Amino acid sequence: MDKYLIINADDFGMCHAHNVATMDLLKSGGITSATIMTPCSWALEAAQFAKENPQFAIGVHLTTTSEWSRYRWAPVNSSNTDSLRDEQGYFYHESDEFEKNADIAETAGEVIAQIEKMRKLGVEPSHADNHMGSLYGIETGRFELLGATIEAVGKYGLPFRFPTKFTDAMFDNAMLDIKVPKEMVEQLFAKFEQLGKAHKVALLDYLMPGDWNGPQAESYENFREYIYELYRSFEPGITETYIHPAVECEEIKNITGTWNRRVWEYKLFSDPKTKQHIDSLGIKLINYRDLKAIRGY
Repeated sequence: MDKYLIINADDFGMCHAHNVATMDLLKSGGITSATIMTPCSWALEAAQFAKENPQFAIGVHLTTTSEWSRYRWAPVNSSNTDSLRDEQGYFYHESDEFEKNADIAETAGEVIAQIEKMRKLGVEPSHADNHMGSLYGIETGRFELLGATIEAVGKYGLPFRFPTKFTDAMFDNAMLDIKVPKEMVEQLFAKFEQLGKAHKVALLDYLMPGDWNGPQAESYENFREYIYELYRSFEPGITETYIHPAVECEEIKNITGTWNRRVWEYKLFSDPKTKQHIDSLGIKLINYRDLKAIRGY
């Protein structure tokens, strides 16, 4: 099988700095897909862009955590969300807090509410993925959250970010942050692959985001070389990598102390040399609509 790659921009709609970068990368072809955080205040701008540019594969970034200290968001659903909220009424900061407290029915209801919000804003999402991996259950082993999510997105015919093949590199990737034993993950992959097929939810082969543990975090040049080498390692099949691009400005600097990583990602995927490198590796860029077609759904 050929090597296919989806490059998705997460956090579309989280803030204006992310919107500017994501819209530019979609128009330039530096990325192939993006996903909107519907609970966030800048989701309206992102959805308006998606509505005006239906040629782009723009989906919903299912969000059940709110990680920043001074910029927070809460559930979209108007009722039945008590188990999803912290003491301040926002989503929990971390995935493990969400997993420990989330009621399954309330979680499924929030997933549906976020998809429906996109539709109310005039956008039929092309796919779904998950902010911070909170719906995977990989922090505490509550994999019923993932099952409920796959069933919910299946009602809308949406592909979902979940790999069906497992590698040591994926297990060791700090961005994926898998905290349950490797043997447990391996046993469950086949189960969720079958669940995806049962609900006609198109899934990936591999998921490999960039990892920030190492010298790649020390400079833009190191990060660029790390990404170039990472892409050399991709296996035949369909891989997704995701980024969080943002323009450099006071807004993003006041949201996160690691704002430079997001600016570097925007810079790297704006660079035509990155696309040339991907082409030189024989990798074919696709989006989530292509994934759905390849899977026959």
